[in-house]
Amino acid sequence: MKFIDEVEIEIISGRGGDGCTSFRREKFVPRGGPDGGNGGRGGDVYFEGDENINTLVNFRGKKTYRAEDGENGHGHGSDGKSGEDLIIKVPIGTMVINSDENFLLFDITEHGQRVKAISGGRGGAGNINFKSSINQAPTHSTDGKPSISLAIKLELKLIADIALIGLPNAGKSTLISSISEARPKVADYPFTTLEPNLGVVKLDEETSFVIADIPGLIEDASLGKGLGHKFLKHIERTKALVHLIDCSMFLEEFEAIESYSIIKAELLKYDDGILDNKKELVCLTKIDAMSEEEIERFRSTLEKHIEKKVLAISAVSRRNLEQLKTLMLRMLQSEKKNG
Repeated sequence: MKFIDEVEIEIISGRGGDGCTSFRREKFVPRGGPDGGNGGRGGDVYFEGDENINTLVNFRGKKTYRAEDGENGHGHGSDGKSGEDLIIKVPIGTMVINSDENFLLFDITEHGQRVKAISGGRGGAGNINFKSSINQAPTHSTDGKPSISLAIKLELKLIADIALIGLPNAGKSTLISSISEARPKVADYPFTTLEPNLGVVKLDEETSFVIADIPGLIEDASLGKGLGHKFLKHIERTKALVHLIDCSMFLEEFEAIESYSIIKAELLKYDDGILDNKKELVCLTKIDAMSEEEIERFRSTLEKHIEKKVLAISAVSRRNLEQLKTLMLRMLQSEKKNG
């Protein structure tokens, strides 16, 4: 299924039904009074989070979503039926934005979370409501209130605990498939990951967390090169980052340092605050293609330059993957404790 993370739609609430003007007509009641019923209420429009949906692709074909109108009132004092509410189900992490005024209405972050976007029109009053001591036969009723129309932008930001970042072919897809049940496309050419992938990492029966494989960035992605940087929105909700660097493709250590700097620079160009309060773990990947001497040389040089610990891993041979999962969990636990 194609991953869609941004769509624009129109939502319309139900119109209120009109009140009825009617009089009793019974054979043995010579002076029948007013008996026009009220119009039914128009349906409201709600958005609801659904954990079984992970993309906005279903919204691409249909652009207008309308709740049911209220029914008009009837004679014999019978009120019209209220219109059915419309419940629009969206993925967890969907932001509901007013397109015209460009402000956030709701942020759907939990399964089953339901919020009302617009209300249906109130039903009109039937003439039975206007009877009084001085007006025994009112001949007027009121119309139902009109529906409300609203232009909406839906923007999906995945909710993951940790994001995997790095240049194309850094080994993100192979890693997420090795430590979770996710099965992204893996191939030996750039940009095999064209959309984010989510995976659940389980350490035991009670401990797990969610990781996201973010499509690779290249230098000047902020200017539209490569796949651009629109997928970086999915990093915003994460608590930590795992930065993967494939040193097997480099001859000199400075190339690995430059690789690290490119990614950090593009993140800051997207949002200069995106790294605030996010812990980061840096990993050398594909070390099966390197000698122990080369691994140590790249690892120590990189640690000295970025002033962070660097872990050497292999998703193929599974070397140090258990240690990686433990370090990921520690980052999350530390973040939770500090938060």
